Amino acid sequence: MDTKARNALTKLLEAGNRATAGVRSTRPALTRSQLADYQATRSLADKEAFEAAMKAARAEGAVVLTWEKGFGEEGFIQRVELLDLDALAKMLGVETAAVRLEKAASQFAPLLPDFPVLKDVLDRWASLKKVRTFGPDDTQDWVDAAHIIRFMTAARENRTVDEPIREVSARLFKDSKRIEKLAVPVDILLTGDVDAENREALDVWQELGLFREEQPVRMAGRVVIVRTRVTARLDEPYGAFSTSSVIGLAGIPRMVMTIENQTTFHSEARRRHDEEVLLIYTAGMPTPAWRAMYVRLLGGLRPSVPVYHWGDIDEGGFRIASILAQDARSAGHTLQPWMMHPDDVPEDRRVKARPHTLERIRRFASAAGWGTLGEEIATAGFTVEQEGLPIVGGLGQPQ
Repeated sequence: MDTKARNALTKLLEAGNRATAGVRSTRPALTRSQLADYQATRSLADKEAFEAAMKAARAEGAVVLTWEKGFGEEGFIQRVELLDLDALAKMLGVETAAVRLEKAASQFAPLLPDFPVLKDVLDRWASLKKVRTFGPDDTQDWVDAAHIIRFMTAARENRTVDEPIREVSARLFKDSKRIEKLAVPVDILLTGDVDAENREALDVWQELGLFREEQPVRMAGRVVIVRTRVTARLDEPYGAFSTSSVIGLAGIPRMVMTIENQTTFHSEARRRHDEEVLLIYTAGMPTPAWRAMYVRLLGGLRPSVPVYHWGDIDEGGFRIASILAQDARSAGHTLQPWMMHPDDVPEDRRVKARPHTLERIRRFASAAGWGTLGEEIATAGFTVEQEGLPIVGGLGQPQ
Protein backbone atom coordinates (compact mmCIF):
# COMPACT_ATOMS: atom_id res chain seq x y z
CA MET A 1 0.00 0.00 0.00
CA ASP A 2 1.14 3.52 -0.79
CA THR A 3 2.83 5.03 2.28
CA LYS A 4 0.95 8.35 2.13
CA ALA A 5 -2.33 6.51 1.75
CA ARG A 6 -1.58 4.21 4.70
CA ASN A 7 -0.69 7.18 6.89
CA ALA A 8 -3.89 8.96 5.90
CA LEU A 9 -6.06 5.90 6.51
CA THR A 10 -4.34 5.33 9.85
CA LYS A 11 -5.31 8.86 10.88
CA LEU A 12 -8.86 8.10 9.80
CA LEU A 13 -8.80 4.92 11.89
CA GLU A 14 -7.64 6.89 14.92
CA ALA A 15 -10.45 9.38 14.39
CA GLY A 16 -12.87 6.45 14.20
CA ASN A 17 -11.51 5.06 17.47
CA ARG A 18 -12.05 8.45 19.13
CA ALA A 19 -15.61 8.61 17.82
CA THR A 20 -16.38 5.11 19.08
CA ALA A 21 -14.92 6.02 22.48
CA GLY A 22 -17.10 9.11 22.65
CA VAL A 23 -14.22 11.57 22.68
CA ARG A 24 -14.99 12.93 19.20
CA SER A 25 -18.35 14.38 18.20
CA THR A 26 -17.87 15.01 14.47
CA ARG A 27 -18.10 12.21 11.93
CA PRO A 28 -14.62 10.79 11.17
CA ALA A 29 -13.34 11.98 7.80
CA LEU A 30 -10.23 13.16 5.98
CA THR A 31 -10.83 16.66 4.66
CA ARG A 32 -8.98 18.71 2.04
CA SER A 33 -6.52 20.05 4.60
CA GLN A 34 -5.61 16.51 5.65
CA LEU A 35 -5.26 15.48 2.00
CA ALA A 36 -3.05 18.45 1.12
CA ASP A 37 0.12 16.38 0.53
CA TYR A 38 -1.71 14.10 -1.88
CA GLN A 39 -3.37 17.00 -3.70
CA ALA A 40 -0.05 18.78 -4.07
CA THR A 41 1.64 15.88 -5.83
CA ARG A 42 2.87 16.47 -9.38
CA SER A 43 3.60 12.83 -10.08
CA LEU A 44 0.84 10.94 -11.86
CA ALA A 45 2.23 7.65 -10.55
CA ASP A 46 2.10 8.91 -6.95
CA LYS A 47 -1.43 10.22 -7.46
CA GLU A 48 -2.62 6.92 -8.87
CA ALA A 49 -0.92 4.89 -6.11
CA PHE A 50 -2.63 6.95 -3.41
CA GLU A 51 -6.00 6.70 -5.12
CA ALA A 52 -5.63 2.96 -5.67
CA ALA A 53 -5.32 2.47 -1.92
CA MET A 54 -8.35 4.67 -1.27
CA LYS A 55 -10.40 2.81 -3.87
CA ALA A 56 -9.38 -0.48 -2.27
CA ALA A 57 -10.67 0.83 1.07
CA ARG A 58 -13.89 1.83 -0.65
CA ALA A 59 -14.19 -1.62 -2.19
CA GLU A 60 -13.95 -3.13 1.31
CA GLY A 61 -16.85 -0.93 2.41
CA ALA A 62 -14.61 0.99 4.80
CA VAL A 63 -14.86 4.51 3.33
CA VAL A 64 -16.82 6.79 1.05
CA LEU A 65 -14.85 8.95 -1.40
CA THR A 66 -15.86 12.41 -2.61
CA TRP A 67 -14.12 13.56 -5.79
CA GLU A 68 -13.38 16.97 -7.23
CA LYS A 69 -16.52 18.43 -8.80
CA GLY A 70 -16.57 18.41 -12.57
CA PHE A 71 -13.66 16.00 -12.90
CA GLY A 72 -14.97 12.81 -11.37
CA GLU A 73 -12.30 10.22 -10.68
CA GLU A 74 -9.97 11.99 -13.10
CA GLY A 75 -9.62 14.76 -10.53
CA PHE A 76 -8.45 14.67 -6.92
CA ILE A 77 -10.18 13.17 -3.90
CA GLN A 78 -11.67 15.96 -1.79
CA ARG A 79 -12.95 13.97 1.19
CA VAL A 80 -12.61 10.46 2.63
CA GLU A 81 -15.40 9.61 5.06
CA LEU A 82 -15.26 6.61 7.39
CA LEU A 83 -18.05 4.13 6.80
CA ASP A 84 -16.98 0.96 8.65
CA LEU A 85 -14.26 1.12 11.32
CA ASP A 86 -13.83 -2.65 11.58
CA ALA A 87 -13.43 -2.99 7.81
CA LEU A 88 -10.79 -0.26 7.75
CA ALA A 89 -8.87 -1.87 10.63
CA LYS A 90 -8.95 -5.24 8.86
CA MET A 91 -7.65 -3.69 5.67
CA LEU A 92 -4.78 -2.02 7.54
CA GLY A 93 -4.02 -5.24 9.40
CA VAL A 94 -4.56 -3.74 12.85
CA GLU A 95 -7.11 -3.95 15.65
CA THR A 96 -9.54 -1.24 16.62
CA ALA A 97 -9.23 0.33 20.06
CA ALA A 98 -12.47 -1.41 21.05
CA VAL A 99 -11.06 -4.84 20.18
CA ARG A 100 -7.84 -4.14 22.08
CA LEU A 101 -9.88 -3.01 25.08
CA GLU A 102 -12.05 -6.12 24.93
CA LYS A 103 -8.97 -8.35 24.93
CA ALA A 104 -7.47 -6.41 27.85
CA ALA A 105 -10.71 -6.74 29.83
CA SER A 106 -10.69 -10.49 29.22
CA GLN A 107 -7.12 -10.79 30.54
CA PHE A 108 -7.88 -8.60 33.55
CA ALA A 109 -11.10 -10.40 34.53
CA PRO A 110 -9.44 -13.03 36.79
CA LEU A 111 -7.38 -10.29 38.49
CA LEU A 112 -10.19 -7.85 39.33
CA PRO A 113 -11.16 -9.39 42.71
CA ASP A 114 -7.63 -8.83 44.05
CA PHE A 115 -6.84 -5.69 42.06
CA PRO A 116 -10.05 -3.67 41.53
CA VAL A 117 -7.99 -0.68 40.35
CA LEU A 118 -7.70 -2.50 37.02
CA LYS A 119 -11.30 -1.44 36.38
CA ASP A 120 -10.07 2.17 36.52
CA VAL A 121 -7.24 1.28 34.15
CA LEU A 122 -9.77 -0.14 31.67
CA ASP A 123 -11.94 2.96 32.03
CA ARG A 124 -8.98 5.17 31.16
CA TRP A 125 -8.19 3.05 28.14
CA ALA A 126 -11.84 3.14 27.08
CA SER A 127 -11.42 6.93 26.84
CA LEU A 128 -8.24 6.40 24.80
CA LYS A 129 -6.12 7.72 27.66
CA LYS A 130 -2.98 5.99 28.83
CA VAL A 131 -2.10 5.23 32.43
CA ARG A 132 1.41 6.61 32.97
CA THR A 133 2.35 5.81 29.35
CA PHE A 134 0.83 2.28 29.51
CA GLY A 135 -1.96 1.46 27.05
CA PRO A 136 -3.98 -1.63 26.05
CA ASP A 137 -1.02 -3.00 24.10
CA ASP A 138 0.78 -3.31 27.45
CA THR A 139 -1.83 -5.56 29.07
CA GLN A 140 0.66 -8.35 29.71
CA ASP A 141 2.76 -5.97 31.80
CA TRP A 142 -0.16 -5.56 34.21
CA VAL A 143 -0.77 -9.30 34.31
CA ASP A 144 2.90 -9.86 35.14
CA ALA A 145 2.79 -7.11 37.77
CA ALA A 146 -0.11 -8.86 39.49
CA HIS A 147 1.83 -12.13 39.35
CA ILE A 148 4.79 -10.48 41.09
CA ILE A 149 2.63 -9.08 43.89
CA ARG A 150 0.83 -12.37 44.44
CA PHE A 151 4.09 -14.30 44.51
CA MET A 152 5.76 -11.97 47.00
CA THR A 153 2.64 -11.71 49.18
CA ALA A 154 2.20 -15.48 49.36
CA ALA A 155 5.68 -15.92 50.80
CA ARG A 156 5.54 -12.90 53.14
CA GLU A 157 4.25 -14.66 56.26
CA ASN A 158 7.16 -17.07 56.38
CA ARG A 159 9.86 -14.78 55.00
CA THR A 160 12.24 -13.10 57.44
CA VAL A 161 14.60 -11.75 54.78
CA ASP A 162 14.01 -9.75 51.61
CA GLU A 163 14.96 -11.16 48.22
CA PRO A 164 17.20 -10.06 45.31
CA ILE A 165 14.97 -8.63 42.61
CA ARG A 166 16.85 -10.22 39.73
CA GLU A 167 16.79 -13.68 41.27
CA VAL A 168 13.03 -13.46 41.74
CA SER A 169 12.63 -12.09 38.22
CA ALA A 170 14.60 -14.97 36.73
CA ARG A 171 12.56 -17.43 38.78
CA LEU A 172 9.20 -16.00 37.67
CA PHE A 173 9.87 -14.95 34.08
CA LYS A 174 13.18 -16.55 33.07
CA ASP A 175 14.34 -12.96 32.55
CA SER A 176 16.40 -11.42 35.35
CA LYS A 177 15.50 -7.84 34.36
CA ARG A 178 11.78 -8.27 33.65
CA ILE A 179 10.53 -7.10 37.07
CA GLU A 180 12.55 -3.88 36.93
CA LYS A 181 10.58 -2.82 33.84
CA LEU A 182 7.28 -3.09 35.70
CA ALA A 183 7.61 -0.51 38.49
CA VAL A 184 4.67 1.56 37.21
CA PRO A 185 1.99 -1.16 37.01
CA VAL A 186 3.21 -2.73 40.26
CA ASP A 187 3.04 0.68 41.96
CA ILE A 188 -0.53 1.30 40.80
CA LEU A 189 -1.69 -2.18 41.79
CA LEU A 190 -0.17 -1.71 45.26
CA THR A 191 -1.62 1.75 45.84
CA GLY A 192 -4.95 0.91 44.21
CA ASP A 193 -5.16 4.33 42.57
CA VAL A 194 -4.37 5.35 38.99
CA ASP A 195 -3.98 8.96 40.15
CA ALA A 196 -1.66 8.26 43.07
CA GLU A 197 1.65 10.12 43.18
CA ASN A 198 4.40 8.43 41.20
CA ARG A 199 6.79 6.65 43.51
CA GLU A 200 10.43 5.89 42.96
CA ALA A 201 10.97 2.32 41.79
CA LEU A 202 13.08 1.67 44.90
CA ASP A 203 10.10 2.39 47.18
CA VAL A 204 7.89 0.07 45.15
CA TRP A 205 10.36 -2.81 45.34
CA GLN A 206 11.00 -2.22 49.04
CA GLU A 207 7.31 -2.53 49.81
CA LEU A 208 7.35 -5.99 48.25
CA GLY A 209 10.63 -7.02 49.85
CA LEU A 210 12.76 -6.89 46.70
CA PHE A 211 16.18 -5.30 46.41
CA ARG A 212 19.02 -4.86 43.96
CA GLU A 213 21.48 -4.34 46.79
CA GLU A 214 20.40 -5.27 50.32
CA GLN A 215 20.54 -2.40 52.80
CA PRO A 216 21.00 -2.81 56.57
CA VAL A 217 18.61 -1.24 59.04
CA ARG A 218 20.09 1.80 60.78
CA MET A 219 19.39 2.56 64.43
CA ALA A 220 20.56 5.21 66.87
CA GLY A 221 20.28 5.89 70.60
CA ARG A 222 21.70 4.82 73.94
CA VAL A 223 20.04 1.40 73.86
CA VAL A 224 21.19 -2.22 73.82
CA ILE A 225 20.17 -4.31 70.82
CA VAL A 226 19.93 -8.10 71.04
CA ARG A 227 21.15 -9.71 67.82
CA THR A 228 21.64 -13.31 66.79
CA ARG A 229 25.34 -13.32 67.74
CA VAL A 230 25.94 -10.08 69.63
CA THR A 231 24.14 -8.13 72.34
CA ALA A 232 25.56 -4.63 72.60
CA ARG A 233 24.84 -0.94 72.88
CA LEU A 234 24.47 0.89 69.59
CA ASP A 235 27.57 2.64 68.29
CA GLU A 236 27.61 6.38 67.83
CA PRO A 237 26.18 8.02 65.90
CA TYR A 238 24.31 4.88 64.77
CA GLY A 239 24.59 1.16 64.11
CA ALA A 240 23.59 -0.78 60.99
CA PHE A 241 22.58 -4.44 60.87
CA SER A 242 20.76 -7.03 58.81
CA THR A 243 17.09 -6.89 59.78
CA SER A 244 16.95 -10.65 60.27
CA SER A 245 19.76 -10.48 62.85
CA VAL A 246 17.86 -8.08 65.15
CA ILE A 247 15.97 -10.04 67.80
CA GLY A 248 14.95 -7.42 70.36
CA LEU A 249 15.98 -4.92 73.03
CA ALA A 250 17.86 -5.62 76.26
CA GLY A 251 16.53 -2.49 77.91
CA ILE A 252 13.57 -0.13 77.83
CA PRO A 253 14.02 3.13 75.88
CA ARG A 254 12.06 6.24 76.81
CA MET A 255 10.56 6.23 73.34
CA VAL A 256 10.82 4.65 69.90
CA MET A 257 10.70 6.77 66.76
CA THR A 258 10.88 5.78 63.12
CA ILE A 259 12.23 8.34 60.65
CA GLU A 260 11.41 8.14 56.96
CA ASN A 261 14.28 10.06 55.38
CA GLN A 262 18.01 9.51 55.53
CA THR A 263 19.10 13.13 55.98
CA THR A 264 16.80 13.63 58.95
CA PHE A 265 17.83 10.31 60.50
CA HIS A 266 21.54 11.12 60.26
CA SER A 267 20.97 14.56 61.74
CA GLU A 268 18.96 13.19 64.65
CA ALA A 269 21.39 10.30 65.18
CA ARG A 270 24.26 12.75 65.62
CA ARG A 271 22.21 14.86 68.01
CA ARG A 272 20.54 12.11 70.06
CA HIS A 273 22.79 9.05 70.11
CA ASP A 274 23.49 9.54 73.84
CA GLU A 275 19.81 9.69 74.81
CA GLU A 276 17.81 6.66 75.94
CA VAL A 277 15.70 6.68 72.81
CA LEU A 278 15.57 4.33 69.84
CA LEU A 279 15.60 5.99 66.43
CA ILE A 280 15.05 3.71 63.43
CA TYR A 281 15.49 4.71 59.79
CA THR A 282 12.76 3.26 57.56
CA ALA A 283 14.58 4.10 54.28
CA GLY A 284 11.32 5.28 52.76
CA MET A 285 8.80 2.47 52.43
CA PRO A 286 9.84 -0.29 54.87
CA THR A 287 10.35 -3.78 53.52
CA PRO A 288 8.49 -6.84 54.86
CA ALA A 289 11.68 -8.01 56.63
CA TRP A 290 12.10 -4.55 58.20
CA ARG A 291 8.48 -4.61 59.34
CA ALA A 292 8.89 -8.04 60.91
CA MET A 293 11.91 -6.71 62.84
CA TYR A 294 9.91 -3.64 63.92
CA VAL A 295 7.16 -5.84 65.33
CA ARG A 296 9.75 -7.92 67.20
CA LEU A 297 11.25 -4.80 68.78
CA LEU A 298 7.91 -3.31 69.80
CA GLY A 299 6.58 -6.65 70.99
CA GLY A 300 9.22 -6.73 73.72
CA LEU A 301 8.24 -3.32 75.12
CA ARG A 302 5.46 -2.54 77.56
CA PRO A 303 2.53 -0.63 76.00
CA SER A 304 3.36 2.49 78.01
CA VAL A 305 6.52 3.14 75.95
CA PRO A 306 5.51 5.80 73.39
CA VAL A 307 6.02 4.99 69.71
CA TYR A 308 6.27 7.76 67.10
CA HIS A 309 6.78 8.22 63.39
CA TRP A 310 8.32 11.24 61.70
CA GLY A 311 7.88 11.35 57.94
CA ASP A 312 7.02 13.42 54.90
CA ILE A 313 3.76 15.34 55.03
CA ASP A 314 2.56 14.02 51.69
CA GLU A 315 0.71 11.06 50.26
CA GLY A 316 3.69 8.72 50.40
CA GLY A 317 4.60 9.75 53.93
CA PHE A 318 1.14 9.06 55.26
CA ARG A 319 0.92 5.77 53.39
CA ILE A 320 4.11 4.68 55.14
CA ALA A 321 2.64 5.86 58.44
CA SER A 322 -0.52 3.81 57.90
CA ILE A 323 1.56 0.66 57.37
CA LEU A 324 3.71 1.32 60.45
CA ALA A 325 0.60 2.02 62.51
CA GLN A 326 -0.80 -1.36 61.50
CA ASP A 327 2.42 -3.07 62.60
CA ALA A 328 2.53 -1.12 65.86
CA ARG A 329 -1.04 -2.16 66.66
CA SER A 330 -0.17 -5.79 66.04
CA ALA A 331 2.57 -5.43 68.69
CA GLY A 332 0.24 -3.78 71.21
CA HIS A 333 1.24 -0.15 70.62
CA THR A 334 -0.35 2.98 69.20
CA LEU A 335 1.72 4.91 66.67
CA GLN A 336 1.73 8.68 67.09
CA PRO A 337 2.87 11.39 64.62
CA TRP A 338 5.92 13.52 65.35
CA MET A 339 6.43 16.99 63.89
CA MET A 340 3.82 16.32 61.19
CA HIS A 341 1.20 18.91 62.13
CA PRO A 342 0.57 22.00 59.95
CA ASP A 343 1.76 24.15 62.86
CA ASP A 344 5.21 22.55 62.48
CA VAL A 345 5.58 23.74 58.88
CA PRO A 346 6.54 27.35 58.08
CA GLU A 347 4.46 28.98 55.36
CA ASP A 348 7.46 29.38 53.05
CA ARG A 349 8.14 25.61 53.07
CA ARG A 350 4.64 24.55 52.04
CA VAL A 351 3.80 23.24 48.56
CA LYS A 352 0.19 23.54 47.43
CA ALA A 353 -1.34 20.09 46.98
CA ARG A 354 -3.90 18.75 44.52
CA PRO A 355 -7.33 17.91 45.96
CA HIS A 356 -6.80 14.25 45.06
CA THR A 357 -3.53 14.18 46.99
CA LEU A 358 -5.17 15.75 50.03
CA GLU A 359 -7.95 13.17 49.91
CA ARG A 360 -5.36 10.39 49.83
CA ILE A 361 -3.54 11.95 52.80
CA ARG A 362 -6.84 12.09 54.68
CA ARG A 363 -7.49 8.43 53.86
CA PHE A 364 -4.07 7.18 54.97
CA ALA A 365 -4.11 9.38 58.08
CA SER A 366 -7.41 7.82 59.06
CA ALA A 367 -5.96 4.34 58.52
CA ALA A 368 -3.08 5.29 60.83
CA GLY A 369 -5.54 6.42 63.50
CA TRP A 370 -4.68 10.07 62.87
CA GLY A 371 -8.01 11.21 61.48
CA THR A 372 -7.92 14.67 63.05
CA LEU A 373 -4.40 15.33 61.76
CA GLY A 374 -5.43 14.25 58.26
CA GLU A 375 -8.35 16.69 58.29
CA GLU A 376 -6.12 19.54 59.47
CA ILE A 377 -3.58 18.91 56.72
CA ALA A 378 -6.34 18.66 54.11
CA THR A 379 -7.71 21.98 55.35
CA ALA A 380 -4.25 23.57 55.23
CA GLY A 381 -3.92 22.22 51.67
CA PHE A 382 -0.18 21.59 51.38
CA THR A 383 2.55 18.95 51.35
CA VAL A 384 6.18 19.14 52.41
CA GLU A 385 9.12 16.75 52.49
CA GLN A 386 10.69 15.97 55.85
CA GLU A 387 14.08 17.37 54.84
CA GLY A 388 12.46 20.74 54.22
CA LEU A 389 11.49 21.18 57.86
CA PRO A 390 13.66 23.08 60.34
CA ILE A 391 14.78 21.12 63.40
CA VAL A 392 14.36 23.28 66.47
CA GLY A 393 15.70 22.44 69.93
CA GLY A 394 15.22 18.82 70.93
CA LEU A 395 13.10 16.21 69.28
CA GLY A 396 10.08 18.49 69.24
CA GLN A 397 6.64 17.66 70.52
CA PRO A 398 4.26 14.93 69.43
CA GLN A 399 0.89 15.88 67.95
